[in-house]
Amino acid sequence: MKKLMFVSLMLLGLASYGQTTVQGKVVDENNEPIPGANVLLVGKAEGTTTDFDGNFTFNTDEVPPFRLQFSSIGFSDFITNVTSNNQTLTITLSEANTMLDEIVISASRTPERIFESPVSVERFGLREIKNTTAESFYGGLQNLKGVDINTNSLTFQSINTRGFATFANNRFLQLVDGMDNTAPGLNFVLGNLVGMSELDVQSVEILPGASSALYGAGAFNGILFMTSKNPFDFQGISAYAKGGVTTQDAAGSNFYKDFGVRAAHAFSDKVAVKANLSVLTGEDWHANSRVDLNNPGADRSNPAYDGLNVYGDEVSTTLDFDAAAGFPSGTVGSATISRTGYDEADLANYNAESVKADFAVHIRPFADDLEVILNSRIGRGTTIYQGANRYAVAGFTMQQHRLEIKNDNFFLRGYIVSENSGDAYDTRFAAINVNRAWKSDTQWFTDYAGAYIPTYLGSIQGAGLTPEEASAQAHITGRQAADQGRLIPGTPAFESAFNTVINNGDLTTGAKFIDKTKFRHVNGNYNIAHLIDDWADIQIGGSFREYELNSQGTIFTDIDGPIKYNEYGAYLQVQKKFLDDRLKFTGSARYDKNEFFDGFLSPRVSLAYTLGEERNHNLRVSVQQGFRNPTTQDLFIGLNAGRAILVGSAPANLDRDVRTFEVSAQGQALIGQSTVELVGRDAYENAYSTSSLQAGTPEVVNTPLVQPEEITAFEAGYRGQVGKFTIDLSGYYNSYSNFLANTTTAVPFYGEAGDGGLSLLALQNGDFQVYQTYTNSEADINSYGATVGVDTKLGNFDLGVNYTFAELDIDEGRYPDLRTNFNTPKHKVKASFGNAALFKNFGFNVNYRWSDSYYWEASFADGDIPAYTVLDAQVNYSVPSIKSIFKLGGSNLLGDEYYTAIGTGFIGSIYYLSWTINP
Repeated sequence: MKKLMFVSLMLLGLASYGQTTVQGKVVDENNEPIPGANVLLVGKAEGTTTDFDGNFTFNTDEVPPFRLQFSSIGFSDFITNVTSNNQTLTITLSEANTMLDEIVISASRTPERIFESPVSVERFGLREIKNTTAESFYGGLQNLKGVDINTNSLTFQSINTRGFATFANNRFLQLVDGMDNTAPGLNFVLGNLVGMSELDVQSVEILPGASSALYGAGAFNGILFMTSKNPFDFQGISAYAKGGVTTQDAAGSNFYKDFGVRAAHAFSDKVAVKANLSVLTGEDWHANSRVDLNNPGADRSNPAYDGLNVYGDEVSTTLDFDAAAGFPSGTVGSATISRTGYDEADLANYNAESVKADFAVHIRPFADDLEVILNSRIGRGTTIYQGANRYAVAGFTMQQHRLEIKNDNFFLRGYIVSENSGDAYDTRFAAINVNRAWKSDTQWFTDYAGAYIPTYLGSIQGAGLTPEEASAQAHITGRQAADQGRLIPGTPAFESAFNTVINNGDLTTGAKFIDKTKFRHVNGNYNIAHLIDDWADIQIGGSFREYELNSQGTIFTDIDGPIKYNEYGAYLQVQKKFLDDRLKFTGSARYDKNEFFDGFLSPRVSLAYTLGEERNHNLRVSVQQGFRNPTTQDLFIGLNAGRAILVGSAPANLDRDVRTFEVSAQGQALIGQSTVELVGRDAYENAYSTSSLQAGTPEVVNTPLVQPEEITAFEAGYRGQVGKFTIDLSGYYNSYSNFLANTTTAVPFYGEAGDGGLSLLALQNGDFQVYQTYTNSEADINSYGATVGVDTKLGNFDLGVNYTFAELDIDEGRYPDLRTNFNTPKHKVKASFGNAALFKNFGFNVNYRWSDSYYWEASFADGDIPAYTVLDAQVNYSVPSIKSIFKLGGSNLLGDEYYTAIGTGFIGSIYYLSWTINP
């Protein structure tokens, strides 16, 4: 018994002896606490972080003496010696001379300074989130150089880098803790609608160029990484509350609110958990343009009027009044007439909402760098999405569930992403089918003609009006007669018809679309540098993805059940330094295979060289090839969008889209049947080009099936410190081949295109259907551009200016019908001015943005975007005693409303006041 007690006491003594505790505080040069600073044991994977007051407590089994490294974004690292147990430290970090010392991971999948990154990269961290002038951290990304944000609605902003983007930006990839944040059925990222709460964001990195060599087909024109806070390192309860006002001429002034809470706790050095919830509500930007883009200056008095944000008036026909009345040609004449439409405000709910929640369990089974993560995210949003039409998206949800195991040398990650479109509907088809539910198109145009003809004749014969005056009066009378009894918004009859239509998924009678598409993804990465004594940094990895399309036939041709297909890829990267670590070589290659296409190899090579005695100048060059696969919609869509039927070009899709059309009386006399059946294949193999029809010279067109698009990207850049100035400049040249493009074709209801007879009669009789096909352009398309950013200190003030240039190079004369959707201004200038510590606990920041005019191309509408200037600002005040930061700010303080795309609501001003606790 005595021996047992002796051994126990010895073990207790050894345990006590082996447990070392170090505590202290980390402050800046103004003696202000630095929250979230990293405290690391040099040479070991052990550490902690400071709390809101800059305090820390670090426990380790390491016996003194040892060294601790202290670091924080925006400050220079500091290493100190620990010589005894229970030592108390006060660490003062000095502000870094340059932001180029900040660490990024995205450029090479391994930690490295921005200064040494082989490609362009932008970073937005905790300090930038605190100082952003925008109402959200995501909105603040638009102040980074080379980054555009196209505002679709209050809760849906789309990032664009280096051009070629609409709101459905399927050339840009967004990863949230390594998970692809793309909506599976929509094929693009919904901004931060279902993303990450700003309380949980540790950093955001953006690569504004092609990254296929490491990240695959989705990273074609850029990639954004959001990394959340680890609950082992960032513990406690944090919260924010934000309230304010949005102002817009169309919508007036409306209350805006946003709040969130984060809770994280480490139960031990082996188990930690966290949970986040954030809720944003407000009034969306109203879209109320009544401009007729096809006939500028026209209004509803024009019989063929088609307003931009007026829907239902797309339904039109040419009425031959003489033929209808049996008169000789030229007696009354003919005219193109459109049905009376409804304003978007009568069809859409502008209550914007974004609800995001997530929960994660982090397990370190051996209390070292090996970590297992179970994470679930769910987002719910209500917004307006502009694609081929304007869609009212109510109750859209997206879920992500992840299991990951990782350490400092590898990760293996599996996750599933699924979406549910909720109560989403197409506002254009809502208007069209509310009109049709009340009165059919045939009856409406018949009523119009029945009133027009006698009014016209009476006005000439009885009132002595000129033909022009008589026609104007007759059109008024014709529309009044045809609209007699029309459903009026706000009435029970309208609401009843409207609700019936938006809950009907058949677009011939309804407007609802259903989407429960998902994908499953597995990827992994292993860095073998530790196995070869760090001779080089060598990484290998791969991925596999399976898509499962499920729209119940409302978007895809999946009326018979879900459509599944898959793709996979693998990559290798080698990175090594030479010449006294001044020359850095990075080479990588990735092979990807989609089941519908041949495999593709994406190589990348870059060289970076550090110059100067103080190693404060860095030159880099890189060249890479990349690709992007056609999206799920490019392959399997089967959607009647009103002006055209969209049919994807996967070989299996061509015969899945089957539709029946009515034949004109003239056509019935020719073929002896009242209806015909067309399949999607006809759009590709039995059609005329619509542009040739408009020119009056029908030409047969056979449209090739879509193939992956390819890019060769060249980039050169310089980063350096010149005195007090930090300079970062880069230039790029991109060459595209097999550019993914859409064409429109006209399929005759009878005859074979090119037969010189029956098919031409079908065109003449109006017996044809317009389709949109998905293919590749033969055009040589190039783009090039440059960015330059300069940051400096003026005393204690921060000043930054950056400029971006972008240009498209294409032979428009040779390819007049090609729509590239470049959608990027040639010139942009941005500037920031601020002071995080103007005086004790008080800081401010101002952001200025100017954008050149540019031309917007998209399936909804095309048009010129005027140049605009935006000024944002904020002031913030910290109250350390209650661990709080108060911020008062506003965006677009100049009040000049602007827009970044044709068809959206004008962007007004937002004024807000926020209170953040323990950020």
